[in-house]
Amino acid sequence: MKGRLKMEKSKVYFTDMRVSVGTSLPQKLQKLIRRAGIATIDFDKKMTAIKMHFGEPGNLSYLRPNYAKAVADVVRELGGRPFLTDCNTLYVGRRKDALEHLSSAYENGFNLLSTGCHVIIGDGLKGTDDVFVPVAGGEYVKEAKIGKAIMDADVFISLTHFKGHEMTGFGGCIKNIGMGCGSRGGKMEMHRSGKPNVDHDKCVGCKTCARNCAHGAISFGEDRKASIDHEKCVGCGRCLGACNFDAIYNSNSSAIAELNKKMAEYTKAVVDGRPCFHISLVIDVSPYCDCHGENDVAILPNIGMFASFDPIALDQACADACNAAQPMHGSLLDERMHEPGFHDHHDHFQNTTPESEWETCLEHGEKIGLGSRSYELIEVK
Repeated sequence: MKGRLKMEKSKVYFTDMRVSVGTSLPQKLQKLIRRAGIATIDFDKKMTAIKMHFGEPGNLSYLRPNYAKAVADVVRELGGRPFLTDCNTLYVGRRKDALEHLSSAYENGFNLLSTGCHVIIGDGLKGTDDVFVPVAGGEYVKEAKIGKAIMDADVFISLTHFKGHEMTGFGGCIKNIGMGCGSRGGKMEMHRSGKPNVDHDKCVGCKTCARNCAHGAISFGEDRKASIDHEKCVGCGRCLGACNFDAIYNSNSSAIAELNKKMAEYTKAVVDGRPCFHISLVIDVSPYCDCHGENDVAILPNIGMFASFDPIALDQACADACNAAQPMHGSLLDERMHEPGFHDHHDHFQNTTPESEWETCLEHGEKIGLGSRSYELIEVK
């Protein structure tokens, strides 16, 4: 897990998932973030947003509330006033407005009793409570639409479940912040350049894609083949992950790169001008996002917990650690690697979902001053 040799190296702290008798994983996480320097932030009476994903009901790979409590307890010990937050979604599911979103969070165990802090939906009741935040150096976004409660916080912490993603390769720190803190309007702005199409030769007419489309963009002809109305489609990509037959594809290859760059710019809008700290847990590495109402078997073993003040270095370190690991037998990644005509991209995430890619996100983030891909990995025992 070596860093890249350009620019000044950022520090990324790492600990594995091994514990000795008498020490719990939440305690190990607390040790990690203290060693990484979280106490250098002035938390005194500061309202502190802990941005995470509460998991779509039915999906069991999201981070457990115990990890959120571990971070919140440290913030409180340092004088802060933490709350857990996320913004509403674009797609079919139970997190597209604050009422459903809160119910989902409670169902998955996130509440005042289990975590010691409140859950606040960042962009309000209907996903329209946002603020326009200037993006310094933004090339694609001049003003990002960010959930107001998130921008009102004095301190910002990201707590990320690092896993695969059908469009962006992986869902890491940048996706948790950039896409996750965007209001519903912000998410639509990031997604709007990429609209998928259907390969009718592969489509079997099962209609799973239509059930996952929140915008009524998918219809079926007399031949029972799906078609996507690009006027209605917002480019969220849920149908890509929902199709079990690889019949849906993104015909605009540059659209994913643009999405990645917009996510980096949205992240910069969130973190600029206030104290921030970032944590990623590379565990239960499912092939697709926690936004799905199900989770497939992990494609990689549990690797560990990472923390840094630099979100770019953090994502790079997590990706490097994942690519150094052996695929899990029987996983989607393992299945892909044994398909006839398999083309090795030398990247576990792209091998899992060949139409995805993630490097443009980190390249652009580095370009606009969000952080550095060059890092020093410091292991915490």
